[in-house]
Order: sequence, then C-alpha cells, then structure tokens
Amino acid sequence: MKALVTGANGFIGSHLVEKLVRSGTKVRCFVRRTSDLRWLRNLPVEIAYGDFVDKDLLSSAVTGVDCVYHLAGATKAKREEDFFAVNAGGTENLIRACLDHNPKMEKFVYLSSQAASGPGADGRMKVESDPNSPISSYGKSKRFGEEAVLDHRNRIPVTILRSSVVYGPRDRAFLSLLKLIAKKTKFSLLGATRWISMCYVSDLADSLVKSGRVGAGDGEIFFISDGRCYRMEEIGDAFSAAMRTRAFRLRVPGCLIRGIGSISETISRFTDQPCLFTRDKAKEMVQENWTCDITKAKNMLDYRPMIDLIRGTEITVDWYRKNNWL
Repeated sequence: MKALVTGANGFIGSHLVEKLVRSGTKVRCFVRRTSDLRWLRNLPVEIAYGDFVDKDLLSSAVTGVDCVYHLAGATKAKREEDFFAVNAGGTENLIRACLDHNPKMEKFVYLSSQAASGPGADGRMKVESDPNSPISSYGKSKRFGEEAVLDHRNRIPVTILRSSVVYGPRDRAFLSLLKLIAKKTKFSLLGATRWISMCYVSDLADSLVKSGRVGAGDGEIFFISDGRCYRMEEIGDAFSAAMRTRAFRLRVPGCLIRGIGSISETISRFTDQPCLFTRDKAKEMVQENWTCDITKAKNMLDYRPMIDLIRGTEITVDWYRKNNWL
C-alpha cells in the first residue's frame, strides 16, 4: 500500500507518517519547499514538493497512491479569507486532483476539527448528528472543507475525523502554557466550569490509520478524543504534576481573554504576521463545553484510545525536557 500525507512535516503529520512507515506502508509526503523536514529526515519516505494552488504538482502527488491523508491546513492566518482559501479551497483542489488523476484510489481521509461542529450545548457531549454551529473563521473554514469532501463521497470513498484538542511531543501550542507553569503560574477562567475533550497525538494517528482502511467509515464523520471529559483546570494541573511544579492558579475573567485576543489581532495587522491567539480563538476559549462523544468511532472504526491526560502529559513533558524545549 502507498499513502500520500499532506502536512506530513507537522506535529500530527509526522506522527502519522512514523506510524504508517512502521506498518509497512510506503509514504509520499506532500510539503512546501520552505517546510522544516526535521521530523522526516531519518524516515524512508518520498518527498513531493508543492502547494494546493499548483494543479500540476497536485496531480503528480496523488498519482499512484492508494490512500490520501489530508492533514495540511491553516490554523492561523493574517486575514479571514486565508482560512477559507487553504482549508476549504485547498481541500477542494486536492480531492478534485484525486478524482481527475487517481479516481480508483481506495480512500481519502480528511482531518477536520471539533471547531467545525462548534461547542456543545446543555452540558452534553457533542455527537456527529448534532447541528453544526462553528463560531470561528477557522471552524467555519474546516466545515467548508468537510463539505467539499462530502460532496464527492459518491465518487471516491471518504472519511472525516474531527479531532478534539490534540497534544503530545513536537506540539508547540501547549509550550506557552508549560513555560507559564515553569514560572509557578497556571491560569483558569472565572465563572462556570469549562469542559474539554483531549486527545494524545499517537491515539489520533492511530484513528487516522484505521480510517484509511478499505471500507472503514466510508462517507462518515467521526469525533476523536481519549474518551474522557476534563475540566479546564485539570489540564493545567496535569501538566503541573508532570513537571513536578507547584504553581499558583491565576483566575482571569473572560473579558480579559477577549481583550488579549483583540490586542494580539491588532498587533498582527501592523506587523503583517499571522497570530494564533485572536478574537476568534478567545471566543472559542471562553465556551463552556468543548466535549465530544467517540462512541461512533469505537463502533465503526474499532478506535481504542490508549493514553489518558495523566500519562500523556508525563510523556509530553519528558520529551520537551529531553529536547530542551523546557
């Protein structure tokens, strides 16, 4: 079997590539020429350079593979339209290239996000049949990407995974949190308890591999997490315990989080640099319920998460320290 992985050099992509290689799958990695390939250098993979605008490079990348894992996407952008150009337009270009140049491929797997569905309501874990109500430009663009994939499910087998918050070795998103804990501070939001679903990166990679199998969840969407629900405070507590650090809990109001997002976004406009923490991201952060139910993935994909938050944070912190990130 041969697979194409977009975004293969990234945090999640590199873990997926390693898992595929260990399983005996031949892997072609689709990356930009400016990409950092440090996580791929010692792996027996084929590198294909390109982007989602160049149709000739896309056609070459998808030719001769049995499965496409589409992980590449924009998580930060200078302008709102950039999210849609990459996450929706890029996905549409890729799947059309598959239809035009490799219509008999076995599977197209799209990694989406819980943000595409939006937060849960009434204290319930969100399930796949719930209405979609994304509240950020990122979430809306990922939902558009899902729709682009589903539009072609009658012509090519497709499966969509919506990941909850992902963490693990090589992830930089949680690094600022850990650096704050190292300074003896961990923060939480004032007001109602906020609940979050989490997923350790190797479990997500495993769900992706399972989704790439012939007939596995064709035409379906699946939420992916470790199967537990965590209070926001528990996440900081788990990292603090893994770091063996006693940190003071700083409680901040949601309005302050929104203000920081607004300031960060304004600075980004002046510097012409994309920022990760925006008003949209702040809006997502203050929601009370980002939990999801993985029963469907367990039943249809035989997905079995192995790493909970306590073990996952221990592994992650150990990796950060060994690699001098902390």
